Amino acid sequence: MNTILIYSIGFLAQILFSSRMILQWIISEKNKKVLTPVLFWEISLFASFLLFVYGYFRHDFSIMLGQTITYYIYIRNIQLQNDWKKLHVVLRWFVILFPFFIIGYGYNNNVMDMDFLFKNEKIPQWLLWTGIVGQVLFTLRFVYQWIYSEKKKNSVLPLGFWIISLSGSFIIFIYAIIRKDPVLLAGHALGLVIYTRNIIIIKKDVKINS
Repeated sequence: MNTILIYSIGFLAQILFSSRMILQWIISEKNKKVLTPVLFWEISLFASFLLFVYGYFRHDFSIMLGQTITYYIYIRNIQLQNDWKKLHVVLRWFVILFPFFIIGYGYNNNVMDMDFLFKNEKIPQWLLWTGIVGQVLFTLRFVYQWIYSEKKKNSVLPLGFWIISLSGSFIIFIYAIIRKDPVLLAGHALGLVIYTRNIIIIKKDVKINS
């Protein structure tokens, strides 16, 4: 596939990821507390869709792994905000089944195998595992957020979410520098700033209300 097109898909995904964070950041700054509109999750889902495709064409398992898990957590948060059923039923099923289709297609056409997932001549093993660790940690933020939201019966982004985000994003940022991946580099450079700012906002809010 054309390299320019692949990078375009990746950059579009990161632009969307950044726009959702900027949206959330602006709303939180205005209200002096961390808030998460349903649009945040809708943009996240579409961006995750694109980044999964980008990871597939880049043969980068760490990207695909992270997006597969968060993809369904985004869907669950849209459900918690009672917006999921507003989408057409055909679109809902397409969104749910898409990752399975891509992975199944890859295996059935001998495009994907264990070497595809865990070996890449352009990525040393230690660097690949650094990326995987960063993506897993970065993904755990949404696992944490999901469990927290299920307990609260409401879609929220607690302090732990932002701390885990900052830690995972920092590792991926280092991975992106060494990997020379402009898509990941651009996305996480802005993310590091926003995650830090949200931690500050939450701590200030706690002090005010304590």
